[in-house]
Amino acid sequence: VSQAIGGSTNATLHLPALAHELGLDINLADFNRLGKKIPTLLSIAPNGPHGVLDLYAAGGVPAVMKRLEEDMHLDVLTCTGKKLGNHLAEAQKGDTTVIPEKHKAHRAEGGTVALFGNLAPEGCVIKQSAVEDGMKVFSGPARVFESEHEALAALRDKSIKEGEVLVIRNEGPKGGPGMPETLAVTMNLSMSDYQKVAMITDGRFSGASAGPCIGHVSPEAADGGPIAAVRNGDKIYIDIPERTISIDLTEQEIHSRLDEVEVRQRELPKGYMRRYVKLVNSAAKGAYLD
Repeated sequence: VSQAIGGSTNATLHLPALAHELGLDINLADFNRLGKKIPTLLSIAPNGPHGVLDLYAAGGVPAVMKRLEEDMHLDVLTCTGKKLGNHLAEAQKGDTTVIPEKHKAHRAEGGTVALFGNLAPEGCVIKQSAVEDGMKVFSGPARVFESEHEALAALRDKSIKEGEVLVIRNEGPKGGPGMPETLAVTMNLSMSDYQKVAMITDGRFSGASAGPCIGHVSPEAADGGPIAAVRNGDKIYIDIPERTISIDLTEQEIHSRLDEVEVRQRELPKGYMRRYVKLVNSAAKGAYLD
């Protein structure tokens, strides 16, 4: 359903974490596998011109699930105590311009994909349904920021240049800490009308973000991930169709740089937050506590 509605990339945190609590395993590769099978049915913003009220008027999520009936486990119990199939038997299909049939989907693939490569060995995520076709393959020099605040300052003074790849680090589960949203950066990029600027971060952002914004880069900078080795001017390659993200460095160069990196330590209050930083897992696994 998340793939079909072009849902938030935060699903790649919440669903694996919930699965872990149940003793199950959902990983980033599963999003890619299902994304090939399940299309982005809807053109709900930021994927297209319709809004959430349009979705509601067209029958809402039950109508979406009705379109996906052949792909769903209809015998599972829902919170009502009834099986999913019982609910879908009562669901209306509604407005097909807002919720089309599967073969007339807004986009052929699901909304969220994971990218892997030497910059994100454990993976990172992007909402491909909100990326224009001309930006699905992109490369450019890195512009490195050690925090969201540094990136926002650069946007305010208009020092960002077209063609750059903004790299915002130290915003992951350990580095943030708590993986705070970097929505302010993605919204500023959109409002500043940049046409050829990408962003990657070990933090996350809202489901309302559009364009080539890549989050959850794992391992994160605070955990010694390759994103900590990036320097201004390094060439970064993003290829969404091939599900890859890489930096123009050898493995030896990355490790050599990481040996020189001094991990930024943010001052934390005593108590739970310090325990959280010690125990939290990778965003690629759902950022649950070990």
